[in-house]
Amino acid sequence: MDLDEARTRILDAAEKLFYDRGIQAVGMDELRTAAGVSLKRLYQCFPAKHDLVEAYLRRRDTRWRAALAEYVDAHADGPADRPLAVFDWLGAWFAEDGFRGCAFVHAYGELGATSDRVGRVAREHKEALLGYVVGLVRAVPVGEPEVLARQLVLLIDGAIVGAALMGEPGAARQARTAAAALMAAAGSAAGTGVARNGT
Repeated sequence: MDLDEARTRILDAAEKLFYDRGIQAVGMDELRTAAGVSLKRLYQCFPAKHDLVEAYLRRRDTRWRAALAEYVDAHADGPADRPLAVFDWLGAWFAEDGFRGCAFVHAYGELGATSDRVGRVAREHKEALLGYVVGLVRAVPVGEPEVLARQLVLLIDGAIVGAALMGEPGAARQARTAAAALMAAAGSAAGTGVARNGT
């Protein structure tokens, strides 16, 4: 097994175990066993656990945001639908087996106070999400698109927490309705009528 294959297997195991059970609850020996690699190979790929945690989070960030963008591109009819399609994707994600909420919030809660690297990766994920939503909103004629985008991201994060912590299956739909109302108000402020469909 070469280093690339070993690295992929280790990251696959880490993603499942860290997301399901938490980072601190999972030891390197358990990861080695789950990945089917030797401890020596594990440490060749990731000399320390925080190296593995950072790599896991960065790969998850790339995959998560790519899946979101792919869904929005495939399901939105036009620019005004694209921000709302984000919430439709959240609803599909919330319904997946094993959904446990935001991996970056979990990681920050566990390690953010002691690991600058984990805190940085978590913040970069949230900043990238905000940047994506800003891009969606700027394509719609609304007043103060950056302000609206920040409001939508708060709804996104709130829906994720509600779905994970409270087991609220309708959190994405409720957040979508609120997002549509915010977009309609912002459109009215800009002299347009956008995002009237909150269903």
